[in-house]
Amino acid sequence: MTLMVLDGVTVLRGKCPVVDDVSMSVAAGEFVGLIGPNGAGKTTLLRAALGLLAHQGRSSLAALPVAARARVAAFLPQSRDVAWPVDVETLVGFGRVPHLDGVPTKDDRAAVDRALTRMGLEPFRNRTVTALSGGELARVLIARVLAQETPLILADEPIAGLDPESQIRTMEVLADLAAEGRAVVASVHDLGLAMRYCTRLVMVSQGRLVADGAPGRVLSDDNLAKVFGIRVFRGETPDGPVLQPVAVIR
Repeated sequence: MTLMVLDGVTVLRGKCPVVDDVSMSVAAGEFVGLIGPNGAGKTTLLRAALGLLAHQGRSSLAALPVAARARVAAFLPQSRDVAWPVDVETLVGFGRVPHLDGVPTKDDRAAVDRALTRMGLEPFRNRTVTALSGGELARVLIARVLAQETPLILADEPIAGLDPESQIRTMEVLADLAAEGRAVVASVHDLGLAMRYCTRLVMVSQGRLVADGAPGRVLSDDNLAKVFGIRVFRGETPDGPVLQPVAVIR
């Protein structure tokens, strides 16, 4: 089942295209890694897909009424600012707002419990979010998105700022959600983790889609040289493939 379709999506800053004529679709069961250098247009593309930015072209998500869109797609932005000193359970519970018809139900509370468990946050349930470390808060905000229990998740750099264990665990959670029949689109800077966990990669550069397909094909030496200007080390381990940037191409 197709969950998102972008057709010729373009976002202009003045007369300059920040996202330039991007077309793609995402189906249930896919974990799509959105990769590209800083400033390539990844965040802008995600926000345009959700209808949060004015754009040309068509996004199937942006075409939905706001309430319906919130039940189809959950969004994790880069920003992790939380101003209110609520507890973790309450913040994660905000993910249930699109489903609420009055007070939270037993199903809503169960969804929050599942999200806390997936992110290993049960011991943090009653902690005040403004007292958490940056990495802990990042995991709580991911749990909030999980509690929304939408068919599609769009996540902007979900593993940024996390320690290595939390990065791997988060990628495992997102991969598991896709394997269970949902879909995930996440911008990821760690090319090694993207190669290992994503089922598909979409590479963007200067606002344009330059490669789309299986991770091994998208992360070719030629693409990495042209788009990132790097050389990489490749290897195989019992835990999966390894791809490590080792040098800048000058």
